[in-house]
Amino acid sequence: MPASMPTMEQPSNPQTKTKMLLDSAVNNTSIFSRKGLLDRLFTTWFDRLVYPQIWEDPEVDIQALKLNSQSRIFTISSGGCNALNYLTEHPESITVVDLNEAHIALIKLKLTAIKHLPDQIAFFDFFGKADLKKNLDRYHADIKPNLDEKTLAYWEAKSSYFGKKRITQFTDGFYRHGLLGQFIGLIHWLSKRQGYDISKVMQAQNLKDQQTLFDRHVAPVFETRLVKFLCHRPIVMYSLGIPPAQFEEMHHESKQDRQGMHDLLKERARRLACDFPLKDNYFAWQAFNRSYDIVHREAVPRYLKTNQFNTLQLEQDKVHVFHQSMTERLKAMPAQSLNAYLFLDAQDWMDAQQLTELWQEVNRTAMTNARVVFRTAGTTSPLEEKLPANLLQNWYTDSLQNELWTRQDRSAIYGGVFAYYLIDEPDI
Repeated sequence: MPASMPTMEQPSNPQTKTKMLLDSAVNNTSIFSRKGLLDRLFTTWFDRLVYPQIWEDPEVDIQALKLNSQSRIFTISSGGCNALNYLTEHPESITVVDLNEAHIALIKLKLTAIKHLPDQIAFFDFFGKADLKKNLDRYHADIKPNLDEKTLAYWEAKSSYFGKKRITQFTDGFYRHGLLGQFIGLIHWLSKRQGYDISKVMQAQNLKDQQTLFDRHVAPVFETRLVKFLCHRPIVMYSLGIPPAQFEEMHHESKQDRQGMHDLLKERARRLACDFPLKDNYFAWQAFNRSYDIVHREAVPRYLKTNQFNTLQLEQDKVHVFHQSMTERLKAMPAQSLNAYLFLDAQDWMDAQQLTELWQEVNRTAMTNARVVFRTAGTTSPLEEKLPANLLQNWYTDSLQNELWTRQDRSAIYGGVFAYYLIDEPDI
């Protein structure tokens, strides 16, 4: 998610606020330029539920950030999964921000459900299976009476004039909704129209099978004329949450490697399908099966594991949620009050000025031994190129370790995972 902009008076209406936040984060060039036009198209496209599930591997984050009971975490919400996954490490606090009202409403729904649903079975039915009619009964009995006014208004509203209330998405497959869920569904549909079935990857019994089935049912899809055409259209990539700046970075990388964009995306799909066992890679399950492993419950996020529900109930009040940019929330926080920052891919969205403002606040709020983890669409970090050298003078990053984090990230959709470590107290 994008997350940096100048100070402004915030409107009370969540939809208006989301549009304002997105405009400030993304629209940093003239509307009369090609990028400016594409940026504005993207903010219009992005102003709705995008990620029903986050697509950054929390196990990599937890290791790279060295989360523990002393951790004071700052993170973007997205689907809200990451914050709840981090909660299982019993941190001291988690500050959550997001520009999108839908993502804010989703994590608040989850937090309310943790507190008021009767048990882990009901919680898994709601957010693990997410397709049961009885989920609506649970919502009315246990969740709805305890939601704050804005969150309630979001879930009680309709996404379209003739549509159903948003909360009913949990009765017919929540993870098939949102821009990303719908895009994955479109890929399945297009593949079948081309004579392939990418869901057959799920028939694999081992890593060798996964490669064989990928080569037979998935790889050829990327070689079809239609998919090649779509892969080179930035507006199509909006449904993956890829803004114009990220698309240009990926396009540049593919040209450097003398390959097409479809080849780059095919390789990332191959990593997702083939580099990790399917038994516990819930990212692959969502991509190729369009659901979690609801039978064995191994391929599910950590927060949905049966043995974690009591921890979530005990720890949930440590999560503090803000419909706000990263920079503005950091400005409101005390100096040296955080030691773990998770920026997802937000920095790809930022120009040099926005990135500088963000890292000025990172330096101010960072405690000794603080860590920052983020992803990029391409394979290089934007920090050294865009930031003044003095902002990074106390930070260290290990390129070999970053490559290892990137290879270990089971979602496999990013070009790079980077961790920066504070080696001395920052110069304020």
